Amino acid sequence: MLCGVLLLDKPVGLSSNAALQRVRRLLSGVKAGHTGSLDPLASGMLPICLGEATKLAGEVLAGDKAYSFRILLGTRTATGDAEGEVVERQPVPRLDRARIEAVLAARLGESLQVPPMYSALKRQGEPLYRLARRGESVERAARVIRIHALELVAQGPDWLDLKVVCSKGTYVRVLGEDIAAALGTCGHLGALRRDYVEPFRDRPMLTLEQLAGQAGETDWLLPPDAAVPQYPAVALDAGAAAALRHGRTVAGAAAAAAGTVRLHDERGQFMGLGERDATGRLKVRRLFALPT
Repeated sequence: MLCGVLLLDKPVGLSSNAALQRVRRLLSGVKAGHTGSLDPLASGMLPICLGEATKLAGEVLAGDKAYSFRILLGTRTATGDAEGEVVERQPVPRLDRARIEAVLAARLGESLQVPPMYSALKRQGEPLYRLARRGESVERAARVIRIHALELVAQGPDWLDLKVVCSKGTYVRVLGEDIAAALGTCGHLGALRRDYVEPFRDRPMLTLEQLAGQAGETDWLLPPDAAVPQYPAVALDAGAAAALRHGRTVAGAAAAAAGTVRLHDERGQFMGLGERDATGRLKVRRLFALPT
């Protein structure tokens, strides 16, 4: 039974769900779930949790993300990227590096961002992008986002290449439009690539073509607990592991800090996540159904 994380290098032109379904077909219909959508026109890291590791998808979804992207200046589109029709044109002023970097520096830290209409967010069960395609627009609540780093990589007379490290929920399309407006023009994304998702920075990715050639192998499969390295590990003896599997709480380390922990049984096998209280007692938070 496959259980772990695949770091897919999603190609341009496929939705995240279409990429997920191709992975499932290549792996004989294994249970799988991705951890945060990428637009069809975006490429890059799409972590896919397989088997019991799907129970950790929400943990990965909460992680920071890094993107490389190009802003095409002077034109704004309905979707904020190259897929949409042009809805506005403005002249592009002459831009020096100092001015651009000042605009980027002003966007570091916490801010509020209104999600775009062309997004997978739902209103009364219907994705906003479907409303947008019908010409409808609804009010969207602003969300708190955090920009950890924003770097100018290269520039031309009407384009900028940038890198950003940001919190979950950040729409790079909206960020690109905001940067263009602050520079005295309009713009949209011409390209977008997700470089990594925490905690998988610097981990190699696998393309669909590579997976097709290696579907009978598992060297590419990360262990499920690679998705949650931020939580301390707790080694359990056989009695404690059995008690947790039966829904009971067990004594832990009273001196240890309270919070979420990784549970490992007497064989070192990852069991799932637990919660440790201030007295050191452990209870299950999310348990894997693995062979005993």
